Amino acid sequence: MAIAGVVHTQEQYGLRPEAKNFPMMLVLSFVYPCNALCPHCPYTNSNIRKEYRDAPYMSEATFKRIADESGPHGAYLRISGGGEPMLHPKGTELLVYAKAKGCKIGLITNGSLFTEENARALLEAGVDMIEFSVDACDPETYAVVRKGLEWETLVANVKMMLRLRAELRSSSKIVASCVNQKGVDVDAVEKFWVEGHGIDYLIKRKFLTWGINTELKTDKSADPIAYLNEDEVPCPFIFERLNIDSRGNVMVCGYDISAHTSMGNVNSESIATIWHGPGFRYYREKHLGGHGKDIGLCSGCPDWKYRSWQHNYWKVVKNAEESRLKKFATLGEHDDFQSHQDNR
Repeated sequence: MAIAGVVHTQEQYGLRPEAKNFPMMLVLSFVYPCNALCPHCPYTNSNIRKEYRDAPYMSEATFKRIADESGPHGAYLRISGGGEPMLHPKGTELLVYAKAKGCKIGLITNGSLFTEENARALLEAGVDMIEFSVDACDPETYAVVRKGLEWETLVANVKMMLRLRAELRSSSKIVASCVNQKGVDVDAVEKFWVEGHGIDYLIKRKFLTWGINTELKTDKSADPIAYLNEDEVPCPFIFERLNIDSRGNVMVCGYDISAHTSMGNVNSESIATIWHGPGFRYYREKHLGGHGKDIGLCSGCPDWKYRSWQHNYWKVVKNAEESRLKKFATLGEHDDFQSHQDNR
């Protein structure tokens, strides 16, 4: 299937070569508290945060256990979850720790809590990708889609991050993301942040329900075109990534943000063991056999059709890195910059 010239399927399915021994990505619910009330967020529209009052932040011990095992594999730790990651009391310190262990880091943030000090620390550590969730290109729209946050703070912090990156010649990619929802002109958002401010790439996200925003989807989504035919194509998530909540519990995929599934717990089992365990094997065999919809969780997933085997996070990483290198080359600093990185 190809939509708008983009291929979303592939000839063969199964564990990606990079994921045969260990997941390519571990999506961490690093924090649950948030300083925003975004109307499209499933956590804003549910009681999940209240259910994690016993573990609002991933503990230092759990995070370091994940980083220690993931580092030798060069796996991505995608710092996301139910709230704003920079609210974590030891957020910067832990991300720097994970980088030192060999992990790749993808930080997703609303950008409201950066200071010169923590931004510099992240860039010096070479955090691989810092993603600002912007969803707008003007203060009026921003006040609606990013309720509770200040437009001026976002713009100032993006500018600061780009300035510091140039100063430090950091290898970090700086991108932004926008949910394609009614009332938001994603092309204008792209022009504002990429052309106007010099970020490396804009991620245009589908309006996903996560099983919670279902009633909102019909009214809010501005891009309902499916990527996959779920009756024929397996969901890629179970073949490349897993999700871990603040308690260390492993969910089968990102759709299960309420943690109804439990593949194991990283505090008592290795991630590699869980990744190759009977839980994931069951899901993969069902999907590869064309019977994914026999699974209750998958049959009720309204977002499966919006996954893609080709148009995904790995494409964003590639495109953002190409853009970053072009910027340094344009500045006439590319050779010195690359040499600096090679000698780190």
